[in-house]
This record gives sequence, structure tokens and C-alpha cells, in this order.
Amino acid sequence: MILLYLIFCFLILRFSVTVFNFISNPKLPHSPRHYHELVSVLIPARDEANDIVALLTSLKIQDYQHIEVIILNDNSSDDTYTVCREFCSLDSRFKIINGKELPAGWLGKNFACHQLAENATGKYLLFMDADEQIADGAIEAAIHRMRVSRLSLLSLFTNQVTVSLGEKLVVPLMHFILLNLLPLRLVRLSRNASFAAASGQFMFFKAEDYRLNKWHEQVKNKVVEDIEIMKLVKSSGYNGEALLANGFVFCRMYKTFDEAISGFGKNLLAGFNNSIAGLLFYEFLIFGGQLYTLYYMDVSLLLFAITLIILSRVMISLLSGQSVIYNVILHPFQMIALLTVAIISIKNYLTNRIVWKGRIINPG
Repeated sequence: MILLYLIFCFLILRFSVTVFNFISNPKLPHSPRHYHELVSVLIPARDEANDIVALLTSLKIQDYQHIEVIILNDNSSDDTYTVCREFCSLDSRFKIINGKELPAGWLGKNFACHQLAENATGKYLLFMDADEQIADGAIEAAIHRMRVSRLSLLSLFTNQVTVSLGEKLVVPLMHFILLNLLPLRLVRLSRNASFAAASGQFMFFKAEDYRLNKWHEQVKNKVVEDIEIMKLVKSSGYNGEALLANGFVFCRMYKTFDEAISGFGKNLLAGFNNSIAGLLFYEFLIFGGQLYTLYYMDVSLLLFAITLIILSRVMISLLSGQSVIYNVILHPFQMIALLTVAIISIKNYLTNRIVWKGRIINPG
């Protein structure tokens, strides 16, 4: 009975967090004003020839025009450099540079972002991934939020595009874990650095603060550098905020089930501060808890649990712009996918070998 009470207390707590997020609606609002500051859009690119043109095109045609776009070709083995160079030749605001060889002690993306920042001249620095697209109003809304809330860092959790069934089984887990565990508004409202969340897909910095602190250099060996930077920003006395993108930014992270499992597998345990016990306990309460309730054969408790889970998935899906029907129907299978990701993430950590885009990443 004690174990059963623990399972349901955790379920009710997660449901309460979801309700808080749903009511507080932590989305980036539109800007009521127009701004003209120079924004440096910084894009690390390694083997992104098939995806990056869509992002560059969306930047070229979007309404905020006072931008410089710098792409760093991070030792790509495909045609990334050629594709980007041809695009940049048509617009003087766009340029591509070749990255240096990765030095010891650095992870690839962190070093690429560090180099990009050194070449930027804008008042704001916007780091984006190559597989995204940005909509009208996004940059203006980000600037307005930075100014109104006096932020040093604004990070957005982008709207995730899922096409294949494999993607639908894995990618929605990002918003599920986030909005089920963390009251997102507390990232800004609480001075406690433990309330930290961020997404490397959209990191919008006040350039003056970034240049003073060199945030990516401080987390040069961290796998989840986005969250670590948010922690540093808050612990250093600056204001940081993480919000949902609200349709301003879209990303198709992965195209297959295997890609998604592998991608999430390199980050999940790091998101639990590399605590294997913490991740396993979470998995037990998420996955094993429902099986235990089913085994206990208390129909009323089982129906109560199912009701809370369905309501949670509805609220999270609406907040994140995902399909309610898919997430409710696929929930049991997504939980199996989450367990698979957890096992892979723990294995990667114990073997100290994560391979991503041809590089071995040692968890830091």
C-alpha cells in the first residue's frame, strides 16, 4: 500500500504541474512594438546540406530584416559548405565560415557556438539549429520579451514537426517530460538555479552579457549545454526565461524512429544530472507504476490514473501544438519508447561512448 500511495502521489503531483503550466500558458507572446537592433543569427552546421536551406530561406523572407546570419561549417562531410556558400552569395547579410579543428576538452556543438559568437557583431545573439524554420514575428517577439522582462537569456521550446510514426512515438516525449515535471514559469520567477530549463534549438542572448561571460566556453564539455547555461545565467545573478515557441519556430528534429531514439538517448540521463538512480526511479513511477496498479486490480484507482494521464496528455498536446489524438492513443507506446531511451542513455553513460554525427561524445 505504501508503494501504491507513492505512485499515486507522484501521478497527482505531475498532474498538478501540468495544470499549472496549462493555466499559466508559458508561451512567447507577440510584440506590440517594432525594434531595429541588429540580431546575429548563429547556426552551427555539421552535415546539414539537406535541411539548412529551409532555415536560411525562412530567415531571408521573414519580417525582421535587421539581421546578420553566420553559419559555421563544422567539418562537414557532405555539401553543407557549398550549399550555404551559394545561398550566402545572394544576400550580403548571410555568410559562412569554416570551423576550426575540435580542441581537447570541448564538445563539437559547444565549440561551434563559441566560434560563432566570436564572429558576431549584433546586440543580440540568436543560436539556432540547422533543421528549424522561423516564422514572422519571432525575432521581434523575442526582443520585446528580453526588454520587458530584463532578460539575459530567452530560450524557446520549438514546435516539433513529426511526420513518421517513429517520430510520433519519441519526439513528443520532450514536451511530455518538460511540462509534466517543471512549472515552466518558475524558470524566470524563481531565483533558484535548480529551476532551469532551456532548449539549444533557440537560445537568444543579450550579447553584452554573453561576451562578458562566454557561456559556451564555461560549459564546453557538457552534453546538455543549454540547461547548464541557463543554470549559470541564473546563478550569476542574471534573468533567464524558457517559454514555448507558440508557433514562431518549427523544427523536425528526426526523421525516423532510430534517429529519434539515438538522439534522445544522448541527452536523457544528462537531463537527470547523470543520476542513474533518479532516472530509473522516474521510469518506475511512470512505467512500472501503471503496471503495478493494474496488478493490484483496483478498478477505481486504475480509472483514476487513466483519467489523469489522458487529461495531462490533452493539456500538454494543446500547449505544445501537437496532436491530442495521436498522443492519447500512442501514450502506452510512447512510454515504452521512453523506457528504451532511458536504457540506451544509461548504457551510453556507463560505456562513456556516445556517437553523434561521426564524433564520440564523452558525457561531461
